[in-house]
Amino acid sequence: AQQLVESGGGSVQAGGSLRLSCVASIWVDGRRCITWFRQAPGKEREAVATIGQAADSTVYADSVKGRFTISQDNAKNTVYLQMNSLKPEDTAMYYCAARNRPSCGTYWHARIYYPVWGQGTQVTVSS
Repeated sequence: AQQLVESGGGSVQAGGSLRLSCVASIWVDGRRCITWFRQAPGKEREAVATIGQAADSTVYADSVKGRFTISQDNAKNTVYLQMNSLKPEDTAMYYCAARNRPSCGTYWHARIYYPVWGQGTQVTVSS
């Protein structure tokens, strides 16, 4: 069974909003950190935002600061990515990934450290 399942992608116009969800069926005791990555065609996969066991353990990429918000509902084992003021350059496949530690730490942006990935959800922003 898939251990991370993303949903919520879609097509929106620039300036619009979407909320992505990542439901985790792994490490449900909460000792995990989850990071959203994205990959546009022809580009490297890049880290967008991360959240750890503590609700205030969030970090964002500079490109999304002030526009995206990562949060979690532990009762639902779900991590959200609220995306506002979307731009065409936000168009990408979005993935959530998990590590078995309370915080993803200094190297939260390094995909090599994530053993568990979801299948992705597509976000398309038109101008």
